[in-house]
Amino acid sequence: MAKSKNSADEEDKPNFKKVGTQYRLFLCLTQGIMHLLMNDFSINSTVKKYPKKYSYQTIKRKIIGDKYSLSLTFIGKTRATSLNKQYRNKNYSPNVLSFPLDETNGEIFICPAVSQTEAKSYNLSPDGYVAFLFIHGLLHLKGHKHGDSMDKLEQKYIKLFSIK
Repeated sequence: MAKSKNSADEEDKPNFKKVGTQYRLFLCLTQGIMHLLMNDFSINSTVKKYPKKYSYQTIKRKIIGDKYSLSLTFIGKTRATSLNKQYRNKNYSPNVLSFPLDETNGEIFICPAVSQTEAKSYNLSPDGYVAFLFIHGLLHLKGHKHGDSMDKLEQKYIKLFSIK
């Protein structure tokens, strides 16, 4: 029997798998989905297109280091809303979600469809804004909260990585 897709994003539902002593969120990836794996960093996508202009691995290493294991996943609006509702009890599609799993492991989810509409208000290209959201998520994983200090760090990294 063929599996039907209810979502416009053609996304599967997330599930949990046990990794060591932790439960870590893994996405059931459908056929043809991009997956790039490095030793301490992986990039996944459940959407057909995502920005590839900037080196997410270089940004990750500069901000949280080599010893931090990170998964970056580009998701559609349906999955973004589902994760936001499940983990934050908020019912909207966020541009970025970051989840620290422990002191050396975390996950960041970015919704390019949402970020596409917000980029202009930040005077950034759509690809640049996604890189900014990645920086934003990394700073949250380091424990930073919204405010002037975090804003200054974001501007520092935007300049450092020539994000436009």
